[in-house]
Amino acid sequence: MTDETDENGNLLSDSVRLTYIGKVIRKTSIDEIPQLINVLKGDMSIIGPRPLLPEYLALYNEKQMKRHDVKPGITGWAQVNGRNTISWTQKFEYDVWYVENQSFFLDLKILFQTIKKVLVSEGINTQNMATTEPFNGNN
Repeated sequence: MTDETDENGNLLSDSVRLTYIGKVIRKTSIDEIPQLINVLKGDMSIIGPRPLLPEYLALYNEKQMKRHDVKPGITGWAQVNGRNTISWTQKFEYDVWYVENQSFFLDLKILFQTIKKVLVSEGINTQNMATTEPFNGNN
């Protein structure tokens, strides 16, 4: 991604700043491969709620904190149900639902749906954004 700005010094939209190589990396999700090291170390799982930035912790409500009852994952229920195209509220609902309904068969379903989503490049970007907007809490 470049750091191009408008005449007022504001960053342009992600879709404008994303380079060709960046688009290929995002589309194929190969930027997730280094997380396999975290899986091998035991810090992460393949399936589970995606890890979020540490600065978001203070913004979680009690229910949202339940997502930490399991190891974070490379892919999860929220990713196969919208990834970056769904709201933060919906992401947390999916994450908590996953924690409360976790099973081997659900993990298999998520794994196969993830493969499908990657192959068809579905749900990667929100409109004009290469990534999701920052989490600002429940307001």
